[in-house]
Amino acid sequence: MGRVLAVDPGTVRVGLAISDPLRITAQPLDVIPAQGAVQHIAELCREMEVEEVVVGLPVTEKGEEGEPARSARLLGDEIAAATGLPVTAVDERYTSRLAETAMIDGGVRRRQRRGSVDKVAAAMILRSFLDRRSR
Repeated sequence: MGRVLAVDPGTVRVGLAISDPLRITAQPLDVIPAQGAVQHIAELCREMEVEEVVVGLPVTEKGEEGEPARSARLLGDEIAAATGLPVTAVDERYTSRLAETAMIDGGVRRRQRRGSVDKVAAAMILRSFLDRRSR
C-alpha cells in the first residue's frame, strides 16, 4: 500500500491532503494556486511516493454534475495523464462548509481560515475515501 493524495479543486486555489503509507490517517498538506496545479501535483506525487489520487467532485445537493464538476473531472484527467496514477472522483458535497465550521469551532481566525480551509476540506475528502475503502 502507498499514500493517497486528495485534491479539493477550485478556480483560484487547490487544497491538498495526504495519507500515511498505510492509509490510516488523512493530513491537510497544502493550498496551491489553481494555475499550474497539475505540474505541482505531479511533482508532489513523485516526491511523496503517492500511489493513488482522489479528486473532490462538487455536485449539487441533488447529486447532479454542473460546470464545477466537469472542471474537477478534467483536472482529474490531467493529473492522471501527468502522473500515470489512478485518479478517483469522490463526492465532496459540504466539505468546504464543514471544514470552515470545524475551523471556526476550533477558534481559528478568519485570516488563517482563508488560507487553510481548502486543505482541511481535502483532508475531509480523503478521510471519507479511506473510511469507505476500509469497509
